[in-house]
Amino acid sequence: MAVRRRQRLGPGGGRALLAAVLLCVWGRAAAERVRYAIPEELGRGSLVGPLARDLGLSADELPARKLRLSDEKQYFTVNEENGNLYVNERLDREEMCGDSATCSVSFEALVHNPLNVFHVEVAIEDVNDNAPTFRKTALDLEIGEWTLPGSRFPLEMARDADVGSNALLTYHLTKNPSFSLALKENPGGNTQPELVLEGALDREKQSSFELVLMVVDGGEPARSGTVQVHINVTDANDNPPVFSKSVYEARVAENLLVGSVVLRVQATDADVGSNGRVSYSFGSVPDDVPSLFTIDSDSGKVRTAGLLDFEEKNKYTFSLEARDGGGLTSHCEVRIDITDENDNAPEITILSLTSSVPEDAATGTVVAVLKVRDRDSGENGQVSCELSGEAPLSIVASSGGSYKVVTTGALDREQASEHGVTVVARDRGRPALWSSRELVLEVSDVNDNAPVFEEAAYSAYVAENNAAGALVLRVQARDADAGANGRVSYWLAGGSAGAAGAAPLVSVEARSGALYAQRSLDYEQCREFTVAVRAQDGGSPARSSTATVRVFVLDRNDNAPRVLWPAAAAAAGEAAGGAATPFEVVPRSAEAGYLVAKVVAVDADAGRNAWLSYELVQASEPALFRVGLHSGEVRTARAVSERDAAKQRVVAVVKDHGQPALSATATLHVVLAESLQEALPELSERPAGAEEEAAAAAELQFYLVLALALLSALLVLSVALAVLARLRRAGPPAVLRCLGAQRFSLAGAAFPADFCEGTLPYSYNLCVAAPARAVPEAAWPPPPPPVPVLSAEELLGGDSCEKPSSNSSAIEGEVSAQPDLPQVCKIVSSCCS
Repeated sequence: MAVRRRQRLGPGGGRALLAAVLLCVWGRAAAERVRYAIPEELGRGSLVGPLARDLGLSADELPARKLRLSDEKQYFTVNEENGNLYVNERLDREEMCGDSATCSVSFEALVHNPLNVFHVEVAIEDVNDNAPTFRKTALDLEIGEWTLPGSRFPLEMARDADVGSNALLTYHLTKNPSFSLALKENPGGNTQPELVLEGALDREKQSSFELVLMVVDGGEPARSGTVQVHINVTDANDNPPVFSKSVYEARVAENLLVGSVVLRVQATDADVGSNGRVSYSFGSVPDDVPSLFTIDSDSGKVRTAGLLDFEEKNKYTFSLEARDGGGLTSHCEVRIDITDENDNAPEITILSLTSSVPEDAATGTVVAVLKVRDRDSGENGQVSCELSGEAPLSIVASSGGSYKVVTTGALDREQASEHGVTVVARDRGRPALWSSRELVLEVSDVNDNAPVFEEAAYSAYVAENNAAGALVLRVQARDADAGANGRVSYWLAGGSAGAAGAAPLVSVEARSGALYAQRSLDYEQCREFTVAVRAQDGGSPARSSTATVRVFVLDRNDNAPRVLWPAAAAAAGEAAGGAATPFEVVPRSAEAGYLVAKVVAVDADAGRNAWLSYELVQASEPALFRVGLHSGEVRTARAVSERDAAKQRVVAVVKDHGQPALSATATLHVVLAESLQEALPELSERPAGAEEEAAAAAELQFYLVLALALLSALLVLSVALAVLARLRRAGPPAVLRCLGAQRFSLAGAAFPADFCEGTLPYSYNLCVAAPARAVPEAAWPPPPPPVPVLSAEELLGGDSCEKPSSNSSAIEGEVSAQPDLPQVCKIVSSCCS
C-alpha cells in the first residue's frame, strides 16, 4: 500500500516564490549583481558560469583588471585567464542550509583599475542525495485485543534532509489482512503515517505481528528507507494518553542558560493503574534536538540542554510522545521560536587594501574596500561605520553592506608618510556592540620638492699655494622627498664673468657636495672667484636649485721683496752686454743727512706680507751712512771727512713682515769726490778690498796676456793675408773705411767695467773686413776672453773703432778733452766689432 505526500504552497509560499523570481530578474539587470544556479554535490573544478563575460569584461582586459573573489568564503574560484567561475570544493546543500527551502551563497567579485565591487549570488539547487530515514530501527506497538477495527496508531515519521520534490515522501507497508496504512495531515503541513487496524485481533490466535514500513522519496532516482514494526497484542488497555494540546508553542531568547524550562507538555490517560501512568519522551525529532533540549519523562517539562543560537537556527519543531503503562501512545508537536539577542559584534572584513597611494592622488581615490556584517537580525544587525583618527580619509557606504575608504584631501608625504585610522563598526542593539579594524595607508613619494641649500650663498677662504685636490668647502642641499626623488647630486653650473677661468679652478664631488681645488691657487694672479653649484635630485622630471660659492684666496708670504734700484740698474747693464756696476758720487763737502740714494723695492704679496722695512747690514764705513727704516733712503749719518776712503760699498737688506719674513739685498757703490773728473782716477784703482784677489790673479793674468798676444799675432797675420788677397780683387780695404769714420761720439762717457774690482789696463780691439772666402770654424783658434776696456765708441759715441791707448793717463786726457762729458758714467766692456 502506497501513499504519496503532496507538497502544497500556501499564499505565503506563492508570494515568496514570486518575490524570488522578481528578485532574480532584477539581479540580472543590475550592473553590480550576478546570479547563478548550480546543483549541489558538483565536483571540484565544475563550471559555474562565465563571470568575466557577465561582468562585461573581455579576455584582453583580464590581466589589467585583476578579477578576483573576496576571501570571505572559498566555495568558488575564478580562472585568471578566461574569467570563468568554478567550484572550489564540494557543496553540500544540507550542510550549508539545513532544511531551508532556498539555499544560496553570496560573495563579492573585485575588479581593479578602476576598483569596483560586484555582488555574485550562486543558488545551490537540491539533488536527491539523501535517503529518507527513521529515527528508530524498530517500532514497538502494544495493541489490545479489544481494540476495535478502524483504530489508528501513529507511527514514526521518516525524515529526508532534501527539500522540494526530493523530500516528497511516500510510505509503503507490507501487506497484512489485519493492518493497513493511512496518512494524516498535521497542522504544520507534515504527513503522519498511521497504522489502521482492519480487523479484530485475537491474542490467542496471534499475539504479535512483524510488519515493514518503507518510505520512498520523490527524487530521480528515488531513494528509500525502512523500519521494522513490532506489534504486540495485549489485553485491557483501551485508553491511550491524550495531550492537552496538539501543538505546543514557546518563544525563548537565545543564549538561555542551560537547564532553563522552555515549556511543559501534559497528557492524561483515562485508565488507572499502570495503564494510566504516562511517561513522556521524544518522538520524531531532528538530530540536533536531543543535544539542545531534554524532557522530563514524569513531569513533561522541556528544558535546554545546550546554548541556543539564533544565528544557527531560529526555530525548532519536533514531536513528543506520551506512553501509558499499557503501551498506548499519543503524540503532540512542539514549536520553539528563538528570539534574537544582540550577542554578535559586527564583523569587519577587508576585501581590498591599497598598499600605497601617491601623494598627488586625486580627492576621492578609493584606498580600501570593506565588508561589514552582523549576524544578528533587526536593529541588532543594523551597522553603521565611522573612521577614528586624524587623516584625510572618509568612509562611504556602498551596496551590499560594503564600504569604501576614500581620500578627502591632498596627501603630503613630507608631512606624514603614513596614515593610521581605525574603522569602527557599531550596531544598533541595546546595549550596542562594536568592533574595530586598524588600517594603515602608506603615502608614496612623488618628486614635488626641489633640493634646498642650507645657505643661498657660501663663502670659502683658501690660502694660496694649496695642494691640488685640497678641500675648499662642503655645500649641502636637502630634499624632502624620499628614495631617488630625494637623492641629491651636485654639479658646477658656472662661474662669475669677472673671474676668468674660474670654472677649472675647483671641482665638486657629485655625491657629497665637497668642492676641491683643481690646482694650486696664486693670490697674485687671482684673489677671488665665484662659482655656481647646482643641486639636482634623481626624480623624473628632475628638480634642481643653485647656490653661489664665493672663494677668497688668502695671501701667503711666498714672494721675497724685489729690489728695483739699484738692482734693476745693474740688471739693465748686464743685459746691455757689459758687467757695469752703478755708483753714486757724493761730494766730500756733504753734511750729515745728505741723500746718497734711495733703495726702491716692491713685494708682490699683500698686507703685512708686503710691508717693507730697510736696514743697513754692511758698509765700508758703518758710521758714515744710514738708511730710512720705511723710506729706503740712504743718507750720510755724519759729515764726510778727508780720512774717509774714496770708494765706499753699502749693502742694505729689504725685509717684509711675513711669517717667516723674506728679504733681499741691495748694494750701492759710492765714490767720495767733488766732481766726476775727480772720481775717475778713483774708479781706475783697485778697491781696497781687492788686493788679495789681484795678487792671486796676477799670475793668471800674465799667462792670459801671453796667450792673448800669441793668438792676436796669429789672428793679425791671418787677417792681413786675407785682406791683401781680397784687396787685390775688391778694391780699397775695409779697414781704411773704418778708420776714415768719425773717431769719437759725444753720446756719453763710459768707464772700465770693473774699476772697483780691478781690471786690465788695456784691451784689444779689431775692426776687419769680412774674409773673401769662408774659413772653416774649426780652423780658427777660440777667441780670447773679453778684457774690460774703455771703448772709444762708448766714450765718444762714434762709429769708428780704434784701439785705445793702454796708458791710463792717455785715457784721462781723452776724457778731459771732452767739454760735454755727462756726469753719469756707464761701464762698458768692449768696442764695436
